[in-house]
Amino acid sequence: MSVRFFIDVIVWQTLAYLNFVVQHIVKNLPYEWLVGLRYTRAGKRSGRNRFISFISTISMAGIALGVAALIIVLSVMNGFQKEVRDRMLSVVAHIEVFDPSGSAPTWKTTATEALRNPAVKGAAPYVDGQAMILHDETMRGVILRGVLPEEERKVSEVADKIKVGSWADLRAGEFNIILGSALAEGLHVGVGDKVTLASPEMQMTPAGVVPSLKAFRVVGIFEAGHYEYDSGMAFMQLDDAQKFFRLSAPTGIRLKVSDMLRAPQIAQELSRSLSGDLLIRDWSQQNRNYFAAVKTEKTMMFIILTLIVAVAAFNLVSTLVMTVTDKQADIAIMRTLGASQWSIMKIFMIQGGITGIVGTLSGVLLGVEVALHIDVIVPAIERLLGVAFLPRELYFVSSLPSDLRWADVWQISAIAVSLAFVATLYPSWKASRVKPAEALRYE
Repeated sequence: MSVRFFIDVIVWQTLAYLNFVVQHIVKNLPYEWLVGLRYTRAGKRSGRNRFISFISTISMAGIALGVAALIIVLSVMNGFQKEVRDRMLSVVAHIEVFDPSGSAPTWKTTATEALRNPAVKGAAPYVDGQAMILHDETMRGVILRGVLPEEERKVSEVADKIKVGSWADLRAGEFNIILGSALAEGLHVGVGDKVTLASPEMQMTPAGVVPSLKAFRVVGIFEAGHYEYDSGMAFMQLDDAQKFFRLSAPTGIRLKVSDMLRAPQIAQELSRSLSGDLLIRDWSQQNRNYFAAVKTEKTMMFIILTLIVAVAAFNLVSTLVMTVTDKQADIAIMRTLGASQWSIMKIFMIQGGITGIVGTLSGVLLGVEVALHIDVIVPAIERLLGVAFLPRELYFVSSLPSDLRWADVWQISAIAVSLAFVATLYPSWKASRVKPAEALRYE
């Protein structure tokens, strides 16, 4: 006999055993569960039963669609937040340590002390300042950052974001500069072109007070994918930046930590361990307004979509009220046989609860499936309709990102099931108040 035969035998035996277990469990269920399960199934005896079953199915589908929509929307919002955060952190350090005076002559000591913390994986000096950048008749404001190219790789990924040119061309004394892609496009410059930087520091000349001007050669263009940095940031060698801003030392040091989500806690630890009068800020503080806006938007979307789930869940009220009205004779007979009011309540709570649970599970399966495969589903819809939801020329994020978080799934499931159970309370209480004599009077 073949292996296929043995596999079929094992499968059939397993199914038979499972069927036996299910039947055994069902036989030993309390009668409230048996009646509640019976009422949940589609009725075939009358058009009224079929109509009630149809309304119950619609309620279940409404809960499923609401739960699925909530999971998908939150996953997409999480994906956008993660995508923007990752692109932001390719340029911004996890933690910055700097002197309030704007010059940190003891930065090497500070870096050594910071690296003693096991969570700190890299440290590099930097100079930050603002200037005006000019080319022909075009002028832009720009944030200048002076770095040591070989050390900057330890704290950021900007060296890997070079679109044109070379990061290694930032050499001391040559006054080279690397521009963001949108900034270079706005100035109409490319690699090899000259730009002029105007420092906010004024200098006295026979002609009066004029800004300090210095010519730089463009040796590279980077694209981080974040418009704020691509349109308003430039990098130069640390010594050249110090000379341009007339500083005797770097502004401070930038740190990379092992877990960026713990950066605020690590910053607190460093504030207690580092010597000197220093200021410390983590990446979330540098972009506080953006992350606060994203959090508020996510909260509002959660509330709005939860109301959709609530509307679907409370459709169960009408379904159960119709069921109670239709089953008054059954309720009266069970009461005369000794069923308590609490038992009657349990029957209809079980019926509504099963509808809510099945609807929630269906919604979770649908939402998780779509959220995990949204990178395939959305392009297929775009090809089918011939449209682009995120055009490349308008958005840096050209594909719809998704970041499914199981904590959100459990929270959504718990809320949906809870709302379904709350919706069963009034109809169940109403069923328990049915008086047998009145219910059976015209039967």
